[in-house]
Amino acid sequence: MDLDRLAAVHLFPVRHHSPRSSATLRAYLDEVRPKAIFVEGPSDATSLLEALVDPKTVPPVAILGYRTDGEPASSLWPFAAYSPEYVAVKWAFEHGVRVELIDIPVGTTLAPFDGALVGHDDADDPGGHEREIDEDRGEQQGEHGGHGGHGEPGEHADDGGAGDGGDGGPASAEGEQESIYAACARARGFRSFEEFWEASFEAPRYDPGPFREALLAYADLVRSDGDRLIHRARDAYMARSILERMGPDLAPNEVAAVLGAAHAAAFAARDVDPALEARLPAPIPCAVTLIPFSFPRLSEQLGYGAGNRAPQYYQRAHDAGGDFRRATLEVLIDFTEHLRLRGFMASLADTIEAFRLAVSLAELRGKAEPGLDEVREATIATMCRGDATHVDGFLWPAVIGRNVGRVGGGIGKNSLQEEFWREVRERRLPATDAPESFRLSLTNEVEVGTSVLLHRLRIAKIPYAAYAGTRAAGRGGAGARGQRRGQAANEVPPDELLRQLSETWEAQWTPATDVALVEKIVLGDTLEQVATRLLEEDLAACHTTGEAADVLLNAVLASSARAAASALDACDRFAAGDSDLPSLARACRAFAGLASFGSSRSLSSLGDGVIATMLEKTFARAVLRVHGGCTGSDEAVAPAKEALRTLHDVALSQPIVDRAAWFEAARALVDSDAVNPTASGLACGLLYLAQVIDDAEVARIVGLRLGSAAPPEAAASFLAGFLEVNALVLVKSRPVVEALDAFLGGILPERFKDTLPVLRRAFGALGATERRYLLENVLASRKLGDKARAAQAVLLEKDREKLKEMSEDLSQAMDDLDDLL
Repeated sequence: MDLDRLAAVHLFPVRHHSPRSSATLRAYLDEVRPKAIFVEGPSDATSLLEALVDPKTVPPVAILGYRTDGEPASSLWPFAAYSPEYVAVKWAFEHGVRVELIDIPVGTTLAPFDGALVGHDDADDPGGHEREIDEDRGEQQGEHGGHGGHGEPGEHADDGGAGDGGDGGPASAEGEQESIYAACARARGFRSFEEFWEASFEAPRYDPGPFREALLAYADLVRSDGDRLIHRARDAYMARSILERMGPDLAPNEVAAVLGAAHAAAFAARDVDPALEARLPAPIPCAVTLIPFSFPRLSEQLGYGAGNRAPQYYQRAHDAGGDFRRATLEVLIDFTEHLRLRGFMASLADTIEAFRLAVSLAELRGKAEPGLDEVREATIATMCRGDATHVDGFLWPAVIGRNVGRVGGGIGKNSLQEEFWREVRERRLPATDAPESFRLSLTNEVEVGTSVLLHRLRIAKIPYAAYAGTRAAGRGGAGARGQRRGQAANEVPPDELLRQLSETWEAQWTPATDVALVEKIVLGDTLEQVATRLLEEDLAACHTTGEAADVLLNAVLASSARAAASALDACDRFAAGDSDLPSLARACRAFAGLASFGSSRSLSSLGDGVIATMLEKTFARAVLRVHGGCTGSDEAVAPAKEALRTLHDVALSQPIVDRAAWFEAARALVDSDAVNPTASGLACGLLYLAQVIDDAEVARIVGLRLGSAAPPEAAASFLAGFLEVNALVLVKSRPVVEALDAFLGGILPERFKDTLPVLRRAFGALGATERRYLLENVLASRKLGDKARAAQAVLLEKDREKLKEMSEDLSQAMDDLDDLL
């Protein structure tokens, strides 16, 4: 390898997404007029460069490399209008100059290297070793095991500093290892690396030559801190790529190479080991495309490690030819308008004062022009009177921006992307990188179609819309249970989603949306096919009727007839041998929901007769397993008790099921001493509310179960289950309360202490209203008359001293209740 020839090339070091790097690069290219330009970037993406600089393509955009072997992994190389790589490619096309990308291909980037991932972060980017976590998928973005581009997410946190982040670097005052970046900032008297970078490289108006030399010197310093092996292997690959592409026809002075500063410094120092290229892993099958990107994703404040803190602010500086004073003034004017629109006192004089302060702060800190820190501090001191609240609320959106890029028509979208964007346009769904909430009415056929689309995206795990709430069509729905805002749809039982009159969603497009749409193409050509494939995979992993029923409901929500038919068959197959009561009850709830509300999801291919038959058979099987499912400890029967409630609801709401069989099974639980007492009490309460047993009968049952012959602990557990159903209705019944009073009065003092924990749990759910009714009926049953009314007033006042002045009988009744309540 001719390293001397390589070092003689016009090496231009850059920091990614740096307006000053891009401005000086353009001036340098105008000066040297190369015949060929080689740019750091995945070599197999060179074919995309024409589309990248197409007039219809508007940055920010990103090259997306993704695996095509069925594994969901990808990597991103983002470009802003002021990214030096973008500027170099654009200059080449404007001047008819050959331009190529020369870094390792995507397939190598996504392949494992010595047990770790290769990545392509750059030594000169201190943010490049920061990890980004995708909130929707909980995976490392850059993506799913891949690495982000240009020093973007994916580098491991322990990789340290430039090029590797070895063990070098001085120790801090606290004894911790200090990074080379922090050391640079400290040595120059700056508070952070970003402040050091702005003062040293971003704000000063460099001529191209001095800028190139200064940045090479900085990169050489950073690189000396230690080079990670993978970066040195990439150096070898890129060096060979440049020399091969030069060939014998191009002289070094006819070639420009635009590289991350550390790579350029290695070439200039001839510090390249060709043998290290062999250490790179073999590439895996991959493809590349171009997708839109956004300023929020480019901002390190929102998670993109090697972006910049304020893309919109730097875009203003770039548009102003590198004039940071003008960018600062424009941001301050916008911020003033934000304050005034929200009713705050802010004038043009305040804006001028803030601008002057920003310039003064920059001068005091030795900076040629103000930067983001000066803008923030000046607004806090002047317009916000020392309060940073409004800065965080209004200023950051102004400096970060919400720009979303656009890809020209030369790059074809895959079928999933085409479908997604067509649906977004036609249904007028949000298409910006900012969350927007909206409600869908499920009585409207068009909005039902929108719901189906969003559920397909949810099932396909394509990050776009998050479920934010519902309004239920009947009792027991998610809305009735106080569905919390922002709850993910996959955290809500599918049957509750099915029975809604409306749904509230919060949608936000991010680059991860298009990444997922590209990755999921291996599963199908349409969103319905992808959702169906994933539902069928879920179905293959099911082992119970309830699990299969959940898949069935999701299939209905996503309007996937094939998956629904398969899930229905699986439910029938599982139910035949399923002995798990909660699983069967869960399936019954699903079938009941389909029978009542399935038509609202426009999936009639299942057929009402099929659903009705499945509901009838599964309900009958569940009823047969009621007794066996309710034996065991309180903890063991907790799921079974929920199943009892479900079966009771289904029995009352669905006329096609054998309601009499359920009532008979529930009555058997009431009379049985072999089942858990809380299950017996729950069944008794359910039958009483359904008026299957009347006041006299329930009083007899409660009296029997709470009688002196029953062990106090078992009796208290029965009471706990009994009050779980609807305490208000039960404590309003005088016969029931008389039985409770007799039970409490009959507990022997030596047994009361052992029974008290269960009693406290039983009465703990009673609210103020239930307690009042309970007390009234206790006092009335003891025929205490006027004393009862006086006691009630005293209770409301919580005056124990007055209470003790009353009769012994009344006082004793109150003391008994006080122990429990």
